[in-house]
Amino acid sequence: MAFTRVWIPDPDDVWAAAEITRDYKEGESLLHLKLEDETPLDYPVGQKSNPLPFLRNPDILVGENDLTALSYLHEPAVLHNLRVRFLESNHIYTYCGIVLVAINPYEQLQIYGEEVINAYSGQNMGDMDPHIFAVAEEAYKQMGRDERNQSIIVSGESGAGKTVSAKYAMRFFATVGGSANDTNVEEKVLASSPIMEAIGNAKTTRNDNSSRFGKYIQIGFSRNFHIIGANMRTYLLEKSRVVFQAEDERNYHIFYQLCASATLPEFKDLGLSNAEAFTYTSLGENIFIEGVNDAEDLKKTREAFTLLGVKENSQSNIFKIMASILHLGNVEICSERDGESCHISDDPHLQHFCRLLGVELQQMEQWLCRRKLATSSETYVKTMSSKQATNARDALAKHIYARMFDWIVEHINMSLQTSAKQHSFIGVLDIYGFETFEINSFEQFCINYANEKLQQQFNSHVFKLEQEEYMKEQIPWTLIDFYDNQPCIDLIEARLGVLDLLDEECKVPKGTDLNWAQKLYTQHGSRDQFQKPRMSNSSFIIIHFADKVEYQCEGFLEKNRDTVYEEQINILKASQFQLVADLFHEKGDAPSSKSSRVNVRPAKPTPRGPNKEHRKTVGHQFRSSLHLLMETLNATTPHYVRCIKPNDVKEAFSFDSRRAVQQLRACGVLETIRISAAGYPSRWTYPDFFSRYRVLMRKSDVTSSDKKQVCKNLLEILIKDPDMFQFGKTKIFFRAGQVAYLEKLRADKFRAACIKIQKTVRGWLQRVRYQKIQRLAVTLQRYGRGYLARRHAEFLRRTRAALVCQKQFRMVRDRRAFLRVRQAVVTIQAHARGMFTRRIYWEFLLHHKAMIIQRCVRGWLQRKKFRRARNAAIIIQCGFRRTHAKKELKQLKIEARSAQHLKNLNSGMENKIVQLQRKIDDQVQYDELNTVVNVGLGSEVNKLQKQLEQVRGQRGDSGQLTSLQEELERLRAELQEAHAHRKRLEEEHGSEKLDLQQVTRGGRPWWSGRDVMISFDLREVSLQKELDLERQRYQNQLKEFSRLEQRCENLKEELSLSKFHPGHRRNPSNQSSLESDSNYPSVSTSEVGDTEDAVQLVEELGVEKAAMDISLFMKLQKRVRELEQERKRLQSSVDKMEEVTKRRGSEAKSPTSERETRQELESENKKLKNDLNVLRKSISERAAQNNSSNELQDGYNVLLSQLRAANEELDARKEEVIILKTQIVSNAQRQEMNQQQVRRRSWRLSVVRTVTRRNINIISSQDSWYVNEDGELSLAYQGLKQVARLLEAQLQSQTRQHSDELEALHTQIELLKLDIEKKQEILNYTSSLSPEAQVEFSVQQEITRLTNDNLDLKELVEKLEKNERKLKKQLRIYMKKVQELEGEKTRWTPELSRQVTVQRKEKDFEGMLEFYKEDEALLVKTLITDMKPGSVSATVPCLPAYILFMCIRHADYVNDDQKVESLLTSAINAIKKVLKKNSEDFETTSFWLANTSRLLHCLKQYSGDEAFMTQNTSKQNEHCLKNFDLAEYRQVLSDLSIQIYQQLIKVSEGTIQPMIVSAMLESESIPSLAGVKPMGYRNRSSSMDTEGGGPSSYTLEALIRQLGQFHSIMRDHGLDPEIVGQVVRQLFHCINAVTLNNLLLRKDVCSWSTGMQLRYNTSQMEEWLRANNLYQSKAAATLESIIQAAQLLQVKKKTSQDAEAICSLCSALTTQQIVKVLNLYTPLNEFEERVTVSFIRTIQNRLQERNDPLQLLVDTKHTFPVLFPYTPSALSLETLHIPASLGLDFLIRV
Repeated sequence: MAFTRVWIPDPDDVWAAAEITRDYKEGESLLHLKLEDETPLDYPVGQKSNPLPFLRNPDILVGENDLTALSYLHEPAVLHNLRVRFLESNHIYTYCGIVLVAINPYEQLQIYGEEVINAYSGQNMGDMDPHIFAVAEEAYKQMGRDERNQSIIVSGESGAGKTVSAKYAMRFFATVGGSANDTNVEEKVLASSPIMEAIGNAKTTRNDNSSRFGKYIQIGFSRNFHIIGANMRTYLLEKSRVVFQAEDERNYHIFYQLCASATLPEFKDLGLSNAEAFTYTSLGENIFIEGVNDAEDLKKTREAFTLLGVKENSQSNIFKIMASILHLGNVEICSERDGESCHISDDPHLQHFCRLLGVELQQMEQWLCRRKLATSSETYVKTMSSKQATNARDALAKHIYARMFDWIVEHINMSLQTSAKQHSFIGVLDIYGFETFEINSFEQFCINYANEKLQQQFNSHVFKLEQEEYMKEQIPWTLIDFYDNQPCIDLIEARLGVLDLLDEECKVPKGTDLNWAQKLYTQHGSRDQFQKPRMSNSSFIIIHFADKVEYQCEGFLEKNRDTVYEEQINILKASQFQLVADLFHEKGDAPSSKSSRVNVRPAKPTPRGPNKEHRKTVGHQFRSSLHLLMETLNATTPHYVRCIKPNDVKEAFSFDSRRAVQQLRACGVLETIRISAAGYPSRWTYPDFFSRYRVLMRKSDVTSSDKKQVCKNLLEILIKDPDMFQFGKTKIFFRAGQVAYLEKLRADKFRAACIKIQKTVRGWLQRVRYQKIQRLAVTLQRYGRGYLARRHAEFLRRTRAALVCQKQFRMVRDRRAFLRVRQAVVTIQAHARGMFTRRIYWEFLLHHKAMIIQRCVRGWLQRKKFRRARNAAIIIQCGFRRTHAKKELKQLKIEARSAQHLKNLNSGMENKIVQLQRKIDDQVQYDELNTVVNVGLGSEVNKLQKQLEQVRGQRGDSGQLTSLQEELERLRAELQEAHAHRKRLEEEHGSEKLDLQQVTRGGRPWWSGRDVMISFDLREVSLQKELDLERQRYQNQLKEFSRLEQRCENLKEELSLSKFHPGHRRNPSNQSSLESDSNYPSVSTSEVGDTEDAVQLVEELGVEKAAMDISLFMKLQKRVRELEQERKRLQSSVDKMEEVTKRRGSEAKSPTSERETRQELESENKKLKNDLNVLRKSISERAAQNNSSNELQDGYNVLLSQLRAANEELDARKEEVIILKTQIVSNAQRQEMNQQQVRRRSWRLSVVRTVTRRNINIISSQDSWYVNEDGELSLAYQGLKQVARLLEAQLQSQTRQHSDELEALHTQIELLKLDIEKKQEILNYTSSLSPEAQVEFSVQQEITRLTNDNLDLKELVEKLEKNERKLKKQLRIYMKKVQELEGEKTRWTPELSRQVTVQRKEKDFEGMLEFYKEDEALLVKTLITDMKPGSVSATVPCLPAYILFMCIRHADYVNDDQKVESLLTSAINAIKKVLKKNSEDFETTSFWLANTSRLLHCLKQYSGDEAFMTQNTSKQNEHCLKNFDLAEYRQVLSDLSIQIYQQLIKVSEGTIQPMIVSAMLESESIPSLAGVKPMGYRNRSSSMDTEGGGPSSYTLEALIRQLGQFHSIMRDHGLDPEIVGQVVRQLFHCINAVTLNNLLLRKDVCSWSTGMQLRYNTSQMEEWLRANNLYQSKAAATLESIIQAAQLLQVKKKTSQDAEAICSLCSALTTQQIVKVLNLYTPLNEFEERVTVSFIRTIQNRLQERNDPLQLLVDTKHTFPVLFPYTPSALSLETLHIPASLGLDFLIRV
């Protein structure tokens, strides 16, 4: 018994959960418990005072839809289940047997939309989650099935939601039982709610919209169960609220609505203002309700009045009466001094009151302060005190309001009644629940009295149902004892009961409340249900079924009398307004009883009252109406809705256990539980019990076929007490707690199995671990032993090594000691010997130094002696030489004075001066040549600038022109620098000439001339350097000139191309040289690298000698070899040049432009030739002047030889171009070459074109005079253009031929692929069928094939017959011609001529059918009305549409507009009639949808519009309509097609809708996966037809089979595939919507196993789509919602990572749907875990950013937009064959 969970009483939460920690033995006084917060508790137990605590249900049963499904039925279990469902799952509805418990959420929930009504409509009550709609559907279904009236009794405390529940029930009836005609009765029924809320509801401390009256609404139905009318009865209106409201309460809403709208023009006469200005509306001190707009509510009230037929005048009168009551409350009654009388001064409110009611002011003022007393002898008037007058005024106000309330209810009933006969009705009773307050008065007494009566009826009904269930199942039963509250009812209503004594006391003239209380004490003091309070003599206590209630006697008599003075009533009867007068006319009892329209026979006669209704007491009236209500309820089948108020602060989803328990006790829910628990509350069907508890059976029992006997055997073994269960016909009945015991056994069995599995798995894991450890140990041992062995071996090796080391060490040590000793000895010997040797050396050294000193001294003495002798000899020689020199000096002075000497001295100077003069002349010539060249360059620059402006104006290529302009500006700057430098050189040369002339003229000495020569030599060297630099600059300018000239030619060519090819085109022939400015004589490094001969020549001649002409040679050499360079670059630009060439071929130049281009080229050639001649001349002159220099002459000869070689090589290139041209011409003649040769030729052509264009560019450049002097290549270029055009034409024709062949091959491949796919689909579909279905399918396929072959043969026979007729006709024509030639006249018989005419028509047959006007009706009847889809199944699909169109074509052909209009109109009307007659036949609807759409396509295809003729054949285009435009009829047919499509969807959805839930959610597609949970009373509801075998169960195979049948029918009828796809998409949306809606409304299917089943089912649906080639129809996308819902049921739901995964996974589900599924998720066994509230909150927080709609369910009525794409027919009308079986012999083929 340890660890058993129990419930113990708790002062705060009523009941608290605990767990037993130690086993309890009988007789012990303490029970050791542990609370949920781990707090220990010793709970005292005893036999009577403290019984053992209640046991808790297993967790798997917590949160059940039905409280009767709980294993332990008691108060804590019920309270806990409601709390869990309300707080954790946010479920406000719960079943408790036949009672629906509704908890007010104080929040708007999106569970009452029309889609929810559609989801609950037609469903069994136990199949869906608890809902008010389920109760309404149950009542509606039983009304139709049992032919019995129904009642829905809604009760509860104020603020519990009774009015809202009743309103939603009526909305359900108005939706599912809408009126059959246009009376809109259901709208009127709903419109009565705003009116009744306005005049009967008010704000209380417990509810902002509390109903202060009870009402019973009867909704009448016809035999077809359509609403035909309604009737309303009201009970016990709280009139006292009109004149008094407690704090924080309000009066009835209508008063505040009028005050809020007082500023409206139509309400100006009412004299109203703010509600605070009136006494009756300001007593509660709070005139506003949060979130309520009284003015808007008045608009809704007035709209409801209008809808119910209340005219504007009557509405105005109603509002006047309501306003008069407010004014009456503000009338001030002033007391006189004596206190016994009072008066009313001039009060404006009284004036308003009298004006609004149309009564006399003076009379009303008089009788408000006085009253009339009548005795037997006389009548006299008595004044009233101020208090009495005030009470009379308030009584009048209450009376007026009550009469107005009754009048409005009466008129609402009149507007809701119809003349149609009522077959049955459903009543909705919205009545107050049991009430108890601190001060309970007459109103609470009446309310509790009514609840006692209802509770008695409820108890008897529940008991009756229980007993009927036992009798139906044929099980023995004993009388169940239940609480009978008849004694309490007798206390109230029996003879001399509370009400009788109250009425008797009211009749006594001096009767008081205290006297009445004393009578109660005397009469009922001994009753058990009556008690007298100890401390009070003015109150009494009645023990009701729910609780004790103490009533205060004060005010009972006054409220029961409801006294209104007759004088005041008479004044109102005399009102000027008919409505006011009618309100107070007396009525008998008969009309009120007839107004109920209930044909019931009461069990007891109703006590009759007084004749005058206003003299009846309130208690008597209430008792009479309550008896009538109970008679009505007893004559109907009741359905109960108990509304619970979860808290008193109106906080959303807050649950106060103490308040909930009070209401559960008061409303009878716990009594229902007690009655159920007294019998057999738990009930299982045999299949469900077998499926749930087969784990407790033996293997042999599981395989047994008799499931019922197996269940009996099992229970006899498991439960020893036979009284704990009973076996019925279809169910097993269990006592309370037995299902929990079975669940425990099942859990123990599962736990034992799990333990066994765990034991086995753990043993296997341990064995695997041991074997692994063993293998590791052996391995470690092996490695360890090996390691030890290796270590020992290592030790041995180390030992041996140590010995060797020791031996060697000792040897080395001894040897080192020996060597050390020997070394020491040798060292000592060496030092000793050295010492002796050094001594001998020093002695020798001293001896040697002495000898040196002696030698030096002796030498110095000898040198000194020699110098003395030499000096003496020199002195003697100098003297002699000086004397001789003096003599020679004299002689030279004499010779220097002679002229001959000067001549000889200046002879060499003259030669040098001549050489300098020659060099200066050469420099002058060079400068002149440079000037000429600069002038030419300047002119070229100007020309290029002009061309640049032209190009800029024509092309607008700003990028190239800007760069060219910059280059020209830079060149101009360089030219200016060259001119400046030339001027500077001229000035320097002029100064040098002047110096030279001065030197020549002057007679300077030779030593001064020598200085001049030295300066001239230096100047010559500098001039030579400057000359070299100037030559280099000149060569660079020549190079720049040639580059710019080539650039100009390229721009010209691009300009010529731009004339014919607009847009930017890149010239593929790049510039021949892209040199950059340099101070070196070479043109560019690339050119030098390409001309090896020129480099070798430069090396031979030297840079300084060959600098003048090497640039010219390099340019010529580059031009000659440019063809070789261009061939290397042609491959990269072949594609672009081919495009340019093709465009040139298509848009050839005009002769004028070619002539201009040729002239420009010739002028350029002439100019360049002149430039070259100038250069040649300058070179030859320079060579002639420098004949003395052999080296310059040799360099010039070498340059000339290279120039000749370049000319020869250029001629050779020219011959190669001509040879290429001839080859291209010869290749153009080969037209029979294959595709590869054509490509090769085109490539070769592009290469030749590029080479030719390059050659032309070369010709147009500065060196063109070497290539084209006679215009030969220009002619070659023209020839190449013609050849290119020829080749392009051939290439295009072959390309087109190849593309046509390729397209034909592709088409053939696609056809083969389609054929293979079709065969593969058939093979897959056949393999998925059963053997019988395979045989049937193969037979069907063979029939289809034979039918197609038969049609082909028929077409072939028709063609042969047609050819035969043509040949016969030709033969006759030939015979006729022969006879005419012979001149013979032959008489033709009429028959022969007629035959000829017929044959002529057959020859000219154009696919038309002729019919006579009188045959039109027969045509329509045969072709449409009597047409059966099966009769044309073997013919061409859509044959009726083709026949109709052929008839229309003939009418168009003969231009008969009436015939066309009549035929189309008749056909359309006939189709509509056929569809209306067969509105539920899918095959007929599909057949005519296909024919209507085909007729529409034919009208489009043959309309003559070009948009519809693109796919027609030439013959079909000839068949187009000639005379009429049938666009309007096309629109009519389009609308008709849409209507037929909608009918097809409606029929198909109606067929599959009953199958969806069973197939998708309930059928076990995966066997043994679904689990069964205990079910409650609702799963055994009377709505489930168990006697008839229960509802039909459909499997997924049946649903797929039905879809396949639909698809095959549409396909056989020839419906367009696009329309078929749309139909399938719509059906799949219906499947998705119905499945998801049921999943969201059923707790029993929200489990892991259902998710697995659902995912499997959706995969099967997707496979069906793929098998039928419908996956592209977007039908699979509609299943995304249920796929994600299935995945949501299967995924983990614990951590935040799981929450994130769910949010990303469920993109097709809304936030509400995800939260709903998580709330509904139910584990089927104890091994699964529920979804925690915190996890659901996490999901909600993560999904807050979504803008999902508030709608919970999917709209099942949603229809996708339908599109009818234009699909032309490939069928030729002239080949159409009409079967003889159709009976259309009257049609004539034309």
